[in-house]
Amino acid sequence: MKKLLNSGYFKYTVIALAGVFLGWILFHPSARLREASRPGTESGKTVIWTCAMHPQIRMDHPGKCPICGMDLIPLRSESTASTDPDVISLTRQAAELANVQTTVVSRQRPVKEIRLYGKVQADERLLQSQTAHMPGRIEKLLVNFTGETVRKGQPLAVIYSPDLITAQQELFEAGAMKQSQPEIYEAARDKLRQWKLTDSQISDIEKSGKVTENFEILANTDGVIIGRRVNNGDHVDQGTILFDVASLSDVWIMFDAYESDLPFLRTGDMLTFTLQALPGRRFTERITFIDPVIDPVTRVAKVRAETMNNSGKLKPEMFATGTVKSDLSQYSRKLVIPRSAVLWTGVRSIVYVKQPGSEAPSFKMREIGLGPSLGDSYVVLDGLNEGEEIVTNGTFSVDASAQLEGKPSMLNPRGGKVNTMPGMDMPDTVSDHHIQSSSNK
Repeated sequence: MKKLLNSGYFKYTVIALAGVFLGWILFHPSARLREASRPGTESGKTVIWTCAMHPQIRMDHPGKCPICGMDLIPLRSESTASTDPDVISLTRQAAELANVQTTVVSRQRPVKEIRLYGKVQADERLLQSQTAHMPGRIEKLLVNFTGETVRKGQPLAVIYSPDLITAQQELFEAGAMKQSQPEIYEAARDKLRQWKLTDSQISDIEKSGKVTENFEILANTDGVIIGRRVNNGDHVDQGTILFDVASLSDVWIMFDAYESDLPFLRTGDMLTFTLQALPGRRFTERITFIDPVIDPVTRVAKVRAETMNNSGKLKPEMFATGTVKSDLSQYSRKLVIPRSAVLWTGVRSIVYVKQPGSEAPSFKMREIGLGPSLGDSYVVLDGLNEGEEIVTNGTFSVDASAQLEGKPSMLNPRGGKVNTMPGMDMPDTVSDHHIQSSSNK
């Protein structure tokens, strides 16, 4: 035995075994290190992996979604769980993939933008009817179609009137004794004036000494013929409307305003509008009138603005789109938040507030009271404080995570597990409510 221990072979064997043992100690990782380096763990804590398209899939290791084949994403780490049971925590990777963004709540000057739709109309104050001032028969129309532009004093029609023939004969007889009976002479001339004959026409009749059978009817205003009521050969009485004439030098822009918009509209507000027929041009006028009565059928009230139309480019029935920016002084310096931050169920309005002092993105649902909508934002009446940080993008993703974790959410304000499998019923707490997101309204 002593000889064996002293042999060189034994010494070399011992040295080799010692080297192997030393190498195993230096290079072989411990079981704890192997567990920590295993995918899907963070310092020994299990990560929940889910599918962005199918959040009901939940695994404790990375891989592919068994439904759609997408890569699973980390949902939440147990090591980042908050002590508050109502707080939902996400990993930074999950928050980035869901594009979760936050905004600090601040006080702003609330301005509500109201969009109105309407049409161009003729100014009703500039509408006029061209009537027959004497009975007779229309011998000839000198204006034959609607849309024709006429000038004051322009002949519109030729009329034959037996009564006018009689009145001319009376004028001749009265003219013969105008020196002795001037009152009768003036009465004969006044009778013709009442039939809208001008002094020039009356003097021409006296000078000619002949009875004129046909007389021209002259336009009594400038404008556009918007209605023709007679044809050649028609018999008319005194006062019969022959033409409808509208002056388009000034026009009205008539907009429809819904009941919900009327409290924010006032006479004198600036209104900016555009016309489909004139792209690129913007008009700005003041509101001159708001109809005090709501149409019982359409449930709208008319809002009017007036503008000059010397160029004639604005034509009745053109479509117009208007915008009014109403300063809500009664909500001065109130908190204003983006519309995308609000989840609205028809009964409740909720937001997700970021929890300060948390390493991982952590959020908690909070119900708030909303004031009027400002278009892309809301006035907040209660439930939030200035300086708090809320989710403004990816709100649905945060809410979906809260539902999966059984924490208070839009669908389930009291928390508890919610079935997400297709065909399963919704919880009783929301079965009677129509759920809608304000970001999709």
